[in-house]
Amino acid sequence: MSFKNDKAIYLQMAERLCDDILAGKYKSDERIPSVREYAVMLEVNTNTAVKAYDELSREGIIYNRRGLGYFVASDAAERIHGHRREAFFKEMLPDVFRQMTLLGIDIEEIEERWIKSKEVKK
Repeated sequence: MSFKNDKAIYLQMAERLCDDILAGKYKSDERIPSVREYAVMLEVNTNTAVKAYDELSREGIIYNRRGLGYFVASDAAERIHGHRREAFFKEMLPDVFRQMTLLGIDIEEIEERWIKSKEVKK
């Protein structure tokens, strides 16, 4: 996995694991790779993988069964969607609105393009 410089590696690793959960690679209450396995898979230091797993555990996305490893929480997909929606509204949308203002784009134009993009997908 290649990492970007704009975000800590452990956060990028956590995001990737979340992507895998959303994609159905790991299902509710299913075991995920051990910290060591995940570190080897992504070619990173084990301590970095530990930080990623700790972060996901704090967020309630994964949980640890002592002696058995880490598992996907039953409501992991909902939690991930919730976290990502909140981040979108707090971090990305304000910049989108700022750019819209600077470029003179109104919400009606955005809505038109949104509708067209949905028609193309059909």
